[in-house]
Amino acid sequence: MLKQHARFVDLCVRLADLILFTLALPAAHFAYAHAPMARWGPPPIEILWVRVVAVLLLWITASAISQVYGTYRTRGIIEELGRIARALALVAVVTLAVLFSADTRLPRLLIGLYFAIASGLLVSSRLVVRMTARALRRSGYNMRRYAIVGTGSAAEEVAITFAKHPQWGFELAGFILLDEAPVRSPSGRVLGSLSDLARILDEQVLDEIVFAVPRERLNTIEPAVKMCEDQGVTVVVSLEPLHLGMGRMSLFELSDLSMLVFIRTPSDILPLAAKRLFDIVVSLAAMIVLTPVFLIVAAAIRLESRGPVFFKQTRVGLNGRPFTMVKFRSMFRDAEQRLQALRALNEVSGPVFKMKNDPRVTRVGRFIRKTSIDELPQFWNVFRGQMSIVGPRPPIPSEVQQYQRWQRRRLSVRPGLTCTWQVSGRSGISFDRWMELDLEYIDNWSLWQDMQICLKTIPAVITARGAQ
Repeated sequence: MLKQHARFVDLCVRLADLILFTLALPAAHFAYAHAPMARWGPPPIEILWVRVVAVLLLWITASAISQVYGTYRTRGIIEELGRIARALALVAVVTLAVLFSADTRLPRLLIGLYFAIASGLLVSSRLVVRMTARALRRSGYNMRRYAIVGTGSAAEEVAITFAKHPQWGFELAGFILLDEAPVRSPSGRVLGSLSDLARILDEQVLDEIVFAVPRERLNTIEPAVKMCEDQGVTVVVSLEPLHLGMGRMSLFELSDLSMLVFIRTPSDILPLAAKRLFDIVVSLAAMIVLTPVFLIVAAAIRLESRGPVFFKQTRVGLNGRPFTMVKFRSMFRDAEQRLQALRALNEVSGPVFKMKNDPRVTRVGRFIRKTSIDELPQFWNVFRGQMSIVGPRPPIPSEVQQYQRWQRRRLSVRPGLTCTWQVSGRSGISFDRWMELDLEYIDNWSLWQDMQICLKTIPAVITARGAQ
């Protein structure tokens, strides 16, 4: 539940942050001018304002990616400060990378002071806002009075949840019984029955009413909802009775239709857009930088055995979409024909085939597999949008046909070059655990998690842990 003036508060916080970023410049300029460790005097402050504008634009983007702004009443201070820290780190890294590559003569100490002061101002402002809001609520200001329709377990759970978080600023006025519900004493004051709603709205000061009713009664509360709307009282319908799955629920309107959406995959637009931008930049840069490696590997493959340099195979991508994945060929040309004869020697569980000393692998192939060089052409798949840098490894169609229902959810995101399985031992992990790792990645996805997996991939590739 949100405050009626949540958008106004959100706008004020956003503007305050931009003002604090701006004020950090003269503060940092003054501090640098009086710092005993400064090697030379500060540059004129006039030439720094353009760079501050760039920092403000970066902050707007980074704060959206880290979801800094949103519902303040129901968000804890630790969570909010963590989001701010991630956004600040992103802005600082990008700013330093741009300034260093441009070979500017800005003192590094001045840049450090600027971000240190900006961080202190942002954190201090959040703490002041929190303490002020808490003091106001203790004095009876900025409180939201609400009533709960229903007396069952769902209603009790709503009351208990809000009672555990007094900092949210919600005060329970009481319960409203369903007409045919048994009259019993719930953990709170009974205001009356649903048939008395008009009287209750006239007599009580209510900002919001929560309908926590059984599923079979949802279609009968429309008159009551309309009555609340006519009086300007916010209506909240608890969807706790709808135990349809573990996905996140959201409501949106499609023309005149109201749609309830259940989604269990990453869906935040800006972080996903940043992930795709990262994929494009990294894959393009990799294909350019690694061109000499491509040529050397291609020559080695052609010299050892007859056949094409690249191995192309149909793989299953996002939500079951087939695509052609490209790798350096690491096996003899008749590898597919010899597979059935080796099925009995499979060393892993599940539908995948893994064999430590696979006789179909060439000498060059064994080396490029051990070093993961055979995967490098997949940067082309990443560039085209068929794969991502980080994501579950793409399976072949025959493997997917043998998946259990719960395992198919790993296809709900774009497959990747590297993943949690890749940095956790690869072939040394059972098939079921592999699937579990992929699902954990999907459920907990974030840009920060992708960065961590990328960093862990480097030592995993160097040590060839679990590679076959």
